[in-house]
Amino acid sequence: MGLKETQAYQFLKFTNLSLKNLGFREALVSPSPPFKEYQNTTKIKLSVEKFPPTPNFFEILSKRRSKRGYKKNPLSLREIALLCFSAQGVTGIAEPYLLRTAPSAGALYPIETYLAINYSYEIEPGIYHLEVKDFSLALLKKGYMGKILSELALGQAFLASASIIFIWSAVLSRTISKYGSRGLRYIFMDVAHICQNVLLASEALGLKACPVGAFFDEELNKFLELEEGESVIYIATVGK
Repeated sequence: MGLKETQAYQFLKFTNLSLKNLGFREALVSPSPPFKEYQNTTKIKLSVEKFPPTPNFFEILSKRRSKRGYKKNPLSLREIALLCFSAQGVTGIAEPYLLRTAPSAGALYPIETYLAINYSYEIEPGIYHLEVKDFSLALLKKGYMGKILSELALGQAFLASASIIFIWSAVLSRTISKYGSRGLRYIFMDVAHICQNVLLASEALGLKACPVGAFFDEELNKFLELEEGESVIYIATVGK
């Protein structure tokens, strides 16, 4: 098979913009709510009222490396809050949008953030959802999940020893409802912006992090009990 016969190439060509197809409009899907919120669950309020001193930004860039060897050391609530803020902290309001630390095409923010907290001084182990509107963590599942997430990530053992694991999903119709199939390109751009923020924030805090793209999609979606139209698309580990 040649490159031009692959589905990836065909998708790229189908979603190209050019002067020839500006008048073309594909049937669009219905939009989704702008936020996902879990009700009737324990929530942990996060706060970043004061930022810690950090190295020079260009020093942070020069030192960033993907690190997979973690010592199962716990993170503090403050460290976790700062990492969550770097991912999707609200930094401004332009009605009806909540603008964040990472950019998003059309300010649609299709990415949802889940955290598997393995080791922390102040938060019990479990799976949490980052509630953007009130900047809190909603508890979804109790217990240490590092081992099962390692297995769901094709047996990559370092997920089991990471202090926390960021899991990012996409609510596809938030973006595709406006941009059609090309919106899928923007969704992956969005999650890349978010992940890079977390990687750099980790380095700034003296932590180490590693992005992960290999995992069993359907099994991980089922583990998080995601509904149709939402799918995990990226992971990152953070630890000491």
